Amino acid sequence: MVYEEIEVRGVMNKRIKKFFSYYKPYMRLFYADMACAAIVSIITLALPLCFRYITKNLLEVETPNALNDIYFMGGLMLTLLAIYTICEAFVSYKGHIMGALMEGDMRNELFEHYQKLSFNFYDEHRTGELMTRISNDSFDISELYHHGPEDIVIPVLNFIGAFIILLCINIKLALVALSFLPIMGVYGYYFSNKMHAALRKSRDKIGNINVQVEDSLSGIRVVKSFTNEEIEKNKFSFANQAFINSRKDGYKSEAYFYSGLETFTHLMMIVVVIFGAASIVKKTLDLADLLTFLLYIGILIESIKRLGNFIRLYQEGLTGFERFMEILEVEPDIKDSPNARELTNVQGNIEFKNVSFKYKEDYNHVLNNLSLNIQSGKYIALVGPSGVRKTTLCFLIPRFYEANNGEILIEGHDIKHITKRSLRKNIGIVQQDTYLFAGTVLENIRYGRPNASNEEIIETAKQANAHDFIMALHNGYDTDIGQRGVKLSGGQKQRLSIARVFLKNPPIIIFDEATSSLDNESEKAVQNALEKLATNRTTIVIAHRLSTVRHAQRILVLLDSGIVEQGTHADLIALGGAYSNLYNMQLSM
Repeated sequence: MVYEEIEVRGVMNKRIKKFFSYYKPYMRLFYADMACAAIVSIITLALPLCFRYITKNLLEVETPNALNDIYFMGGLMLTLLAIYTICEAFVSYKGHIMGALMEGDMRNELFEHYQKLSFNFYDEHRTGELMTRISNDSFDISELYHHGPEDIVIPVLNFIGAFIILLCINIKLALVALSFLPIMGVYGYYFSNKMHAALRKSRDKIGNINVQVEDSLSGIRVVKSFTNEEIEKNKFSFANQAFINSRKDGYKSEAYFYSGLETFTHLMMIVVVIFGAASIVKKTLDLADLLTFLLYIGILIESIKRLGNFIRLYQEGLTGFERFMEILEVEPDIKDSPNARELTNVQGNIEFKNVSFKYKEDYNHVLNNLSLNIQSGKYIALVGPSGVRKTTLCFLIPRFYEANNGEILIEGHDIKHITKRSLRKNIGIVQQDTYLFAGTVLENIRYGRPNASNEEIIETAKQANAHDFIMALHNGYDTDIGQRGVKLSGGQKQRLSIARVFLKNPPIIIFDEATSSLDNESEKAVQNALEKLATNRTTIVIAHRLSTVRHAQRILVLLDSGIVEQGTHADLIALGGAYSNLYNMQLSM
């Protein structure tokens, strides 16, 4: 029990340090923001003292040149008001910018962390949930980062009661005060419209971020298989910066809106005091009436409201930060070992030695004590009924999942001692569920090798039997294919994914039932492309339609008990075992 309390306390201390660490890059801005907040508070408190000085020292005591002194004090208060306006605008605008920059830093850090996490993590978490952590939660935290300190430092005056009192006590002063309302109405309407437009723009930008996050996370297997984490981080940083820029416009309008209205309310009070004081000198107004306007009730009421707002921000921000840290504290279960080496000169020799795998510690093994040797340049087919973990076996090779026991060797090197990046650069994967990113045909093929020229992309498209249908599209290679390639057929998407792997040019290829969901014509085109791609490479084909792997150099039959048969198509048919039964069953369907 004591140990658990110490552990919880340690986690809390770590999170508190982490929370305040985001201020560190912006400490100068933070200090300037807090200095302006302090000045705003001082001036807010000083103005009633100026009013008190006028009534107590200039009105109650007969002072020579009292009227001139009153006007002097009025000029002083106007000067203070000008300083107040500048500082309030700075706090509202730059303070919000600071919060947005901190929010951007948190988003970048969390997104980079998403790129490090393994398939097991994404098997357990929904994309929408992860998107909420990176968008909504980080915004709530940024509001706390900015508003939290200023909601403690700055008491905001509320002048509504002053207007009511003006109407009740002196109609002339009331008209003077109310004369500001039309100006304030026009001013407020103008900037509220600008705020609304900026808010809509900001929401659009955050929508773009959500699309980018969903796009990348939904295609995380493609990202990792092509080792393009850096590209995804750069794409996200671009969208994130666009969002920050949109925030600046919104906060600028908001700063003008709130600081302007505050200025008008203060100006209204100063004018009332000056006119009221002048009226007292002229014996047309009672001093008690003027003092009524200077009560501190408004300050107290507004301070209470501000405190309530801080409590709300604190609760929302704290909840968001806890959710943020829950993800950030998840350690990737597949990491490079300290002595990991680069994989070079890959010929394509793969060996499984007594490999066992289960998804979770308390689960049963889905692969148990499996051994397998694949020589370089061979065309191997992996067949078997659904659910025997053919895909899982193949995904152990690029370390998308980690084997619990045994060794997987490439060129005699244990993949656990090879850097993930160099390992995956040498493996190309064509999956049944093809994932294409939002963008053009050219951009999706170039994903296989980001520095490839247009000529190289066109050549690989020809090899993948994709060039003809691409040229028939409205804008050819510049055609936008929509989210996840929704504007293309299944066969077209599959050929683009093959072209992408062609461009990557890896020595090891994995085909994961790449033609199982296609019609006969599309299957033939894709199959021809696959055969070209497989030339002079180590190729592992996970096959559902056994007719597509009849010419494989070796066919492995995987059942729940492991690999039960292997050989050529003719050998396995003659054997009359599991493969023969599966093949004859498909023929009869």
